Amino acid sequence: MRMYPTPGRNICSWYIFPLALLFFTGRGAFAQIRYSVPEEVEEGTVVGNVAKDLGLDVASLTDRRFRVVSGSKDAVFEVNQNSGALYVGNPIDREGLCQGSGACLTELKILVENPLEIHYVLVEITDVNDHSPSFPEKEQTFEIAEQTLPGKRFQLHTARDPDAGINSIRTYTLTANEHFEVNLRQSDTGKIPFLVLRKPLDREQKDKHTLLVTAVDGGKPQRSGTLNVSIIVLDSNDNRPIFSQEIYQISIKENIHVGTSVFRMNATDLDEDTNGKVEYSLGKTLRQKVYNMFEIDKLSGDIIIRGEVDYEENDQFELDVEASDRGTPPLTGECRVIIKIIDINDNPPEIDVTSLSNTVPEDSKPGTIISLLSVTDKDSGVNGKIMSSIINDVPFELKPSYKENTFSIVTKSILDREKVSHYEITVKATDCGDPPLSSFKTVSFQISDVNDNSPHFKQTPLEFYIGENNDAGKTIFSVTAADNDLNDNAAISYHIMREGNQKDIMTFLNINADTGQIIALRSFDFETLKTFQFQVVASDSGTPPLSNNVTVNVFILDQNDNAPVILYPLSSNGSAEGVEEIPRNVNAGHLVTKVRAYDADIGYNGWLLFSLQEVTDHSLFGLDRYTGQIRTLRSLTETDEAEHKLVILVKDNGNVSLSATATVIVKLVEPKEAFAASDVKSAAKMDEEDNVTLYLMITLGGVSVFFIISIIVLIAMQCTKSTDYTSKYLQETNYDGTLCHSIQYRSGDKRYMLVGPRMSIGSTIVPGSHANTLVLPDRRRASEEVSPVL
Repeated sequence: MRMYPTPGRNICSWYIFPLALLFFTGRGAFAQIRYSVPEEVEEGTVVGNVAKDLGLDVASLTDRRFRVVSGSKDAVFEVNQNSGALYVGNPIDREGLCQGSGACLTELKILVENPLEIHYVLVEITDVNDHSPSFPEKEQTFEIAEQTLPGKRFQLHTARDPDAGINSIRTYTLTANEHFEVNLRQSDTGKIPFLVLRKPLDREQKDKHTLLVTAVDGGKPQRSGTLNVSIIVLDSNDNRPIFSQEIYQISIKENIHVGTSVFRMNATDLDEDTNGKVEYSLGKTLRQKVYNMFEIDKLSGDIIIRGEVDYEENDQFELDVEASDRGTPPLTGECRVIIKIIDINDNPPEIDVTSLSNTVPEDSKPGTIISLLSVTDKDSGVNGKIMSSIINDVPFELKPSYKENTFSIVTKSILDREKVSHYEITVKATDCGDPPLSSFKTVSFQISDVNDNSPHFKQTPLEFYIGENNDAGKTIFSVTAADNDLNDNAAISYHIMREGNQKDIMTFLNINADTGQIIALRSFDFETLKTFQFQVVASDSGTPPLSNNVTVNVFILDQNDNAPVILYPLSSNGSAEGVEEIPRNVNAGHLVTKVRAYDADIGYNGWLLFSLQEVTDHSLFGLDRYTGQIRTLRSLTETDEAEHKLVILVKDNGNVSLSATATVIVKLVEPKEAFAASDVKSAAKMDEEDNVTLYLMITLGGVSVFFIISIIVLIAMQCTKSTDYTSKYLQETNYDGTLCHSIQYRSGDKRYMLVGPRMSIGSTIVPGSHANTLVLPDRRRASEEVSPVL
């Protein structure tokens, strides 16, 4: 370690004494380093580079909140987060921090976080010679009888020097004289000077002697203090008071009441009268704290409590007691009283949280450290033994550290923010005194979110019904998913799965990644596409992202967008015109011909009705509304015209009806001509009907094959799903000549049917289906719901 100079003062080299102690508990690492620094150095003086000595990265000190954890408000030492140096933050007074001459050590807690580490640093504060020895009084007077024999010792005031070690008091000197010299006695508190008589006094020659005692310390340069000693020579009082023991030992409990007498001193003097009467006093060389704590009754010798006795401040006191007679000169006897303080349990434990993580990730593994705390008790022995525990039901526990009464709060089970997002841990510390005392400390922190929940849909699979001929580029429906996580972990984006046959879907569908709105890129045609299926994937924005998918079934609803097509009559040029010849002798009800038509729509949109738009004679011909058959209403007469024109209107039952017209010319001929013409015409008509029949068979066959394939696909889909959804398509042929379709399917508890000309009794039209969809009563369900009438 480098030497750090201080202006006006030479500072010795300081050395680092690393202690070979390094423990790891959970994520917290602990180590101990020792430094040395003189007192009275300037503020800002660097003691040592803690970060370098601990092997910490200096660049991360600020982020890791590198700091000194101090229990006092005015911390003497601080650390620089930029350089990692430990420096003096406030003036250092060794005498104020430490009492006595022993090593003055200060333990610092150096804390870094992320991960959490605590290191213990010992700083030894070395003494400098900044105090001069001083006597409690400037003068001291002794009255010595002239009969006093050489060798007699008289205790002088003891000088006090707050400095320690070599800077403390080393010796006492006395001005040159022929009667006295200074002798020293070593005690626990230091050197005690005695004035020793080496030559008998002669009051007739000199009745008063004035001496100067000098106390000198060992500093460089040396400092000193003086005491004026006056010796008054008296006639002899040859017996001094005597105590039964030189040292008395007594014990008292702390917190004893002020004014209580704890011990009575007793000294005897063999002299009589005034020379034998004893008075007691405390020695004049004791510390001021002793005088503040105890007093002695001058006459009785009772030692009385004067101040509050606290074991935690002093566990023992030493009193020098003097007994003096009233002789001339008075004689004094001395003894020492050692008073030991017995500790009682009067201090509850103190809990200090040295570090706390404000947030804890919910994916923290069991054993993760979230806080460090230390527990102290000022009492000693059994009263200072502490038991600590967490008293509330939380997934955390206390783990003891390598240092006594230091604990880590660690997780003991898996955390789940979605169940509990905030914890308050109550730590209880109880000592082993009688009665025991307890303290409580509550530690609060939040559980931070991690991406551990996938998005989920409220319903699966999803079913949507849309009408054909929708507007391309507009939203047709939307899907929504939810995520129990927070913030980015709950931010959901959507896309359509592009695997396998799903790629074809993407040619006519698009999805808004943020809102889940499905957009149709083209218009749907019920006649070419009745249903399709695709999958939507919902992904969150966590790291790593989680996703879920849902199957979407879309059903296209038919609209009336196809006009009826006339199949018969059909002329060679493609127009719907035909000529029919009938003999004049036919009766009423004779079938003249049958108009055939087809509508590509289904249900009401494909249900065709026939009507006469124009007819020459309303009384002669009639048209069946549903079959398109034209029959005679009466027998023909000679007066009837030979040619009649019938215009037939064919229209569907859509909301906005579409129609087509066919023209039939009916000629009345004589029976013979009719038979001849019928033979010729029947041959041509047979060919034409064969062609029409072929077209009908091909059309019906294609429609049937398409419906059968659709049924097989839907059945296969239903077998792979748990939802009660079935669908089947049934083809119906209108036996009266009109080609119509009907589709039945089931969803949940309802059965739907897109109907043709004949409607089931009791059926109802589904609102919003353009009058094409019927809801059929479920007879199985209805039979189950019938209850007996009592």
